Amino acid sequence: MAPNQGLVHPKEYDIKDSNVELIGSDIDHQVNWNDGRVGVEPGLFIWRIEQFEVIPWPKEKYGQFYDGDSFIVLFSELIGSNDGTEKLVHDIFFWLGKHTSQDEAGTAAYKTVELDEFLKGSATQHREIQEAPSDDFLALFPRISIRSGGVESGFRHVEEEEEPKQTLTLLRVFKNPAAGANGVVVHEVEPTWTSLDDTDVFVLDVGDKIWVWQGKDCSPMEKAKAAQIVHDMTVAKHEVIAQTESRSRRINVSDPPTTRPQSPRTKRDCNFPTPISFLL
Repeated sequence: MAPNQGLVHPKEYDIKDSNVELIGSDIDHQVNWNDGRVGVEPGLFIWRIEQFEVIPWPKEKYGQFYDGDSFIVLFSELIGSNDGTEKLVHDIFFWLGKHTSQDEAGTAAYKTVELDEFLKGSATQHREIQEAPSDDFLALFPRISIRSGGVESGFRHVEEEEEPKQTLTLLRVFKNPAAGANGVVVHEVEPTWTSLDDTDVFVLDVGDKIWVWQGKDCSPMEKAKAAQIVHDMTVAKHEVIAQTESRSRRINVSDPPTTRPQSPRTKRDCNFPTPISFLL
């Protein structure tokens, strides 16, 4: 009997006839990254991972990150050589928020390798985590703000609901010990008095006004960073209150919302059982 007699051979398919032919190819990489500037011009480029895709981050939001997301940051600069020519060198940072999902973190790592391949393997890759940013990463931005929340994970479906209106935002401006000599960062925290401390500066946005809380042991650098934040918020009125001032002012926020917008990662709400008062 012939060796193949009586055997049923599965039908063979040509990958060229399928929709996966170009996955991982040069064309695929060019579609994802080639906007005419990446790898050609010096500058800063940022993408956020959304549903397993890399989505360009708006330039007006550069320096603003979300703790439930993963981002890819490319920094390209021209470096002079001994022969008088200039060479474009690249650093790729994939930034992982504290509450980012595993699929987003994995996608960011994979897409970082893909971007490096698009750049002909010439980039240096860096892994950045929210709570311990490197000096090189912090140096890319005049200021960094970490906000709560993030996009929906690609693996999980969340029922769409009308997002409750957020009326309170409290930002903590502090020196991150892991961030180097000039590493002042901004994190969004729960808008309650228990979030305040003596060593940091806090920015409270109540909608029609911004208040800046300066702890008695805060640094001048933190005060300056808070001033930049207030300026960026473009709110008409704000007032600075130092903890050491003798005057006493009370801000009452009536009828607070029962919940804050949820982070798709943590599902954590900020509950307000009673109206909040900040005694200043």
